[in-house]
Amino acid sequence: MKFQHIFAALALAAVVFTGCEKANIDVDTTPADGSAMGEVSGVWLKGSTQVIKGDIVIPAGKSLTIEEGVTVLMDTVAKPEIIVKGNLYSLGTEQNPVKFTVNEFYKTAAKKFGKLWGGILAAPSCAELVLDHTILEYGGSTTSDASTSVKQGLYKAVAGENLPALWFSNINGKLIVQNSTFRNFQEDCTYIEGGKIIFANNVFYTTGVTGGEAMNFKSGCVADLANNLVYSTNTNAFKLSNSGDRPTQAYIIAYNNTMVNTGWRRPTAKGGSVWVEASVRAELYNNLFVNIRFGIKRDTKKPEDSRSIYSNNWYYGYDQTTVNQFQPTAEIIAGTNDVISKTAGANDPMLVNYPLSTSTSTADYNTAWDFHLQAGSAALTKGKTNFTRNYASGIIVNGVNYTSPAPSNYVGAYGIK
Repeated sequence: MKFQHIFAALALAAVVFTGCEKANIDVDTTPADGSAMGEVSGVWLKGSTQVIKGDIVIPAGKSLTIEEGVTVLMDTVAKPEIIVKGNLYSLGTEQNPVKFTVNEFYKTAAKKFGKLWGGILAAPSCAELVLDHTILEYGGSTTSDASTSVKQGLYKAVAGENLPALWFSNINGKLIVQNSTFRNFQEDCTYIEGGKIIFANNVFYTTGVTGGEAMNFKSGCVADLANNLVYSTNTNAFKLSNSGDRPTQAYIIAYNNTMVNTGWRRPTAKGGSVWVEASVRAELYNNLFVNIRFGIKRDTKKPEDSRSIYSNNWYYGYDQTTVNQFQPTAEIIAGTNDVISKTAGANDPMLVNYPLSTSTSTADYNTAWDFHLQAGSAALTKGKTNFTRNYASGIIVNGVNYTSPAPSNYVGAYGIK
């Protein structure tokens, strides 16, 4: 009899272990002692560590505020998803960012593209979401039939999808992502399907194995994208599209961004730096493209809105192969007052600390690199400032007015130090 009890216990443990291996563990609504599963709301206090042992849900009508210095530590067996039906405010500081991460033991070269937890998935009922001074890393796991997002019809609502770091889907919602870092994700960093949006002063790197963009916008989005650095995305830095048949046309103004080595790890038509398609209304100013593939490229079968504007962008290529890729054609877009090098090494923007000969095939990023411009760089005075951005007057979220950065008279995300 004793043997039978032991055998039954072992069998039950095997079932539980197998279930955890296959998918996210079931939601438990009893968060305690700095650990959480199930429904959560309220405040995670400054400097605390929250161990996420299974999928968590912020209920509709409620909010979760994450204060500065909080570490949100994901269980790498459960691979949790964060489902936001209410509001989420992740409010780090420069000295004490919020971090969504995994145990240091798992941060190996073999896992540099993550898949160790899910992502932040904001349902259509999410009215407000802020990520400020927040680090998201090592996520992007693959959904299964048991995933909460699949069961609840969120994101693409099917098994077998690699999750983005952030999905937002309320065309009447408000989304602020600023001063944040996205790194070590399997595919897209962000996938946005509507809302009033500011993405500013962010850094994206080491993302995408066979696909993936840093910022992927669909119909319903009205956004300002400024002062972002994107390094070596597998596909594009920005994918700008009006697909999705939502009532608000996608209108994206992207200015003073720096894109380096983007698009080379996906040698297909859409791999590049900025992809525009499907009647998106796009305006791109003062962007710095360094050793990128293609630059700004359109889908000639489903082109962008004719009111789109391209101006004062700067293209540099270390070798002739790179330079040849961004020469204007019917697909490759050239703008007014653009600086487009025709020979290798021409129009060096004079970055403070970045080896321009760095292989375009690597996704590895060195945090010691510095993409500011040196004194004497011609790119310091190439920018255009007399255009209107969507949110010069700001977006009020949780009582705070967030404004998109003013355009700069230099090209790229960073001027002189």
